[in-house]
Amino acid sequence: MSTPDGTEVKVFTPENTTDAKQGMPQFFGVSENTTGAKHLSLNVTAFGPGGRAKSHRHKDYETAIYTMAGKIVLLHGPNLETESLMEPGSFCFIPAEVPHVAFNLSKTEPATALTARNDPREQENVMLMPELDTEELAARIAKRRAEG
Repeated sequence: MSTPDGTEVKVFTPENTTDAKQGMPQFFGVSENTTGAKHLSLNVTAFGPGGRAKSHRHKDYETAIYTMAGKIVLLHGPNLETESLMEPGSFCFIPAEVPHVAFNLSKTEPATALTARNDPREQENVMLMPELDTEELAARIAKRRAEG
């Protein structure tokens, strides 16, 4: 059954990850491209051991994250100055336009997160911020991983 605008209920299982614009492997789930969604996206991010995103922000939309496995560190703020630790069972809200970068705290175990956004075309509105991906940031991440 479809609705007047042509959308319909869809159940599917992505078989492979695809690298997101942010540089992390994702199982792209619900989106405009996959289901015709008009106002949301829902994906699973699969951080491999030592995995990390590129610094970025999301133009005009909010992000909610639920950590399913592993420990993920989120650095956020204009200069990525604030740190938040996401562990299994924790929820995270990131307002629109807030610069952030996430990384798997472990170099030996994977980490997995479920991500929802109020934008069905969420990849098109990811704004990479290479000016924040500095050697200093790499050193901060390495130090944080060493601390555990």
